[in-house]
Amino acid sequence: MSELALQKEDRVLVLGGTGFIGKRLVKKLVEDNIRLRLLVRTPSRASELIPGGADAEILQGDLTDPHSLEKALEGIHSAYYLVHSMGGSSLLKNTEFAEKDKAAANNFISVADKAGLKRVIYLGGLGEKGEGLSEHLLSRAEVGSILSSGKAAATILRAAVIIGAGGASYEMLRYLVERLPVMTCPKWINTRIQPIAVNDVISYLAGCLKNPETAGQTLDIGGPEIMTYKTMMQGYAEARGLAKRIIIDLPFITPALSAYWVDLVTPIPSGIAHPLIEGMKNEVICRDNRINEFVPIKRTSFREAVEAAFAEEKSGPGVTGF
Repeated sequence: MSELALQKEDRVLVLGGTGFIGKRLVKKLVEDNIRLRLLVRTPSRASELIPGGADAEILQGDLTDPHSLEKALEGIHSAYYLVHSMGGSSLLKNTEFAEKDKAAANNFISVADKAGLKRVIYLGGLGEKGEGLSEHLLSRAEVGSILSSGKAAATILRAAVIIGAGGASYEMLRYLVERLPVMTCPKWINTRIQPIAVNDVISYLAGCLKNPETAGQTLDIGGPEIMTYKTMMQGYAEARGLAKRIIIDLPFITPALSAYWVDLVTPIPSGIAHPLIEGMKNEVICRDNRINEFVPIKRTSFREAVEAAFAEEKSGPGVTGF
């Protein structure tokens, strides 16, 4: 049997286990009876995710600290790397965060190689490499390359816009469409994308762990529909039963101006909105669909993804009583 195949006694490390994707993945892995270890900065946040009786260890530490990484990786078969900085509260911090991401990935691989880690699974972003790739998507691609450079067999999943409550891209979409019946947007509003439901992302992540044939692979993941940002916004309005939104694309609007505007209308800080908006210029659709051979699932439609995401919301525009 391949050493890459996960055995019942093997333990899996989750980095970024309290984040938007991480907390959902932890829940799924617990349901699948996977033995877990979480490395987190704030253990109290992680303990809330672990039901009683689950075989899950929680360690306090940081990716910048080799000692805490050594403890976290001891006896670990596979690891999920779900750490990625979107940016700070202002635009000035984005380059700094990208450099920290690369340093953290290099630190992880250095310790993982010594620990004998067998597999690492990383969730990155779609987007073809080249001079026009946004800083945000380039950073994700660079982290994926770093993780692939180690001894552990890397599985790189590349996703576009993820539709799920609490995700920055979805929340920006939600607030804009719910609050603004008329919008002026950058010309990149017509870029093609392939949004994916967060629950489908979780299914793919969990499925890759169970299928050792995905080790060493870079795989695109997306939903069943190819859209544009404009049709996605109209699709959200339709799914929510809102009047059709009037969306005007103006070529002279820059990403910086759009980011500050989003900062005013939504709870998304400009430092996070800017890389998301800058990435709108890059077409993000699946170039191959091999993932469906390795991890066959019934993909969720965009409308169903929006309905599921909104059902999770407790406050904000459109929620009764807010």
